[in-house]
Amino acid sequence: MNFWHMSVQNLQIANKRGKIAVSSEPLENFLAGKPLYYKEIDHERVHLAYACLKPHIKHPETVHIVGTNGKGSTGRMMAFLAWKEGLSVGHYSSPHILKFNERIWLNGEDASDEVLETAHRRLFDILGRKMSEELSYFEYTTLLAFVVFENCDLMVLEAGLGGEFDATNVRDKALSVITPIGIDHQAFLGKTIEEIAATKIRSIQKKVLLAPQVYDEVVEVAEKIAADVGADLRVCPGINTEVDPYGLKKIATEKAWPSYLVDNAMVALHALDILNIDYDVNDLLSLELFGRFYPLMENIRIDVGHNPLAAQAIVKAMEADTILIYNSLDDKEYEEVLRILKPKVKRVEIIHIGSQRATVIEEIEKALERVGLPYSDFQNEIDQNKKYLVFGSFYVIEAFLKETTPYSIEG
Repeated sequence: MNFWHMSVQNLQIANKRGKIAVSSEPLENFLAGKPLYYKEIDHERVHLAYACLKPHIKHPETVHIVGTNGKGSTGRMMAFLAWKEGLSVGHYSSPHILKFNERIWLNGEDASDEVLETAHRRLFDILGRKMSEELSYFEYTTLLAFVVFENCDLMVLEAGLGGEFDATNVRDKALSVITPIGIDHQAFLGKTIEEIAATKIRSIQKKVLLAPQVYDEVVEVAEKIAADVGADLRVCPGINTEVDPYGLKKIATEKAWPSYLVDNAMVALHALDILNIDYDVNDLLSLELFGRFYPLMENIRIDVGHNPLAAQAIVKAMEADTILIYNSLDDKEYEEVLRILKPKVKRVEIIHIGSQRATVIEEIEKALERVGLPYSDFQNEIDQNKKYLVFGSFYVIEAFLKETTPYSIEG
């Protein structure tokens, strides 16, 4: 018996003997005590924790979604369409905008506080206090989702950071979906597009669906890794062709979707085809993708994108002379984002965000001066006669929604 199995066995025995306290505080308080970010992460501990949890829960068919952009919307489209066909479906995504429950979507709605608390108590009891407290925020909540979703027919998991070493990668999966990959999180994933792609794609197993990619290198990396592990790799075509077998262009027109959401829908439909899951494409008409170029008001769009790849997709859909409400985390290429968006931006209003990773405002201002965009601080005032895009991260959207009230909107 190796050390790994001995460690799991010892934890299970200790729990049975009552040597590990299993009383837990409420989930919200428990998670509040965990840091959201770590400079270094122990990649083995989540595998150890999952090995401890695995015998106690059921294991639905699982789709694993990795990539840089489009993970959340692609996963939600898949989950929503399958659920509308009568399947029990869970979708795990991150981060959330206003409330943690957004991360764990179950059969058409965010998981309730009661469902989450019940799952938390069960998970904490199985793992014990020591292991539960040692797991990172994302690791613990990933395992929490497994408990919530155990009775589902299908579980859609969105990787948080990377793929190969992500907590979501502990699961065996029926299908891996690789959304567009770009340059992001270089400190963790690699400096080149090839290195970043490899880190994400090494999470694949038997079946892989590759979304349309901006970089040819990503396709080459996917083909090599798939060949190495013996995986069945399929490449999804983009919607920008004369052929539209699903009727997505009509839906996109009615929903006022930008082209990147149409591509994501195409990927979602191909993934369901691979899994032999029936769907009615017209059900997408009733799906609201909050935070994805979402029309909050007639003149306000909000989008959680935050990197150059997202900016390249968004700028195609933006109207001219849009006022950009913006901020950025300090590890993002915010100057490059601003350069990409500049052709459609009239001016920028900098909104303050509550994150320890927020870029110093002075650095944003310097970048705006180099790019040549006029700017000011966001004063919580919206002119209904002007077009706005709120963009920069989940934190930017959260700050905007919390600061902006109906009373701040001019008539």
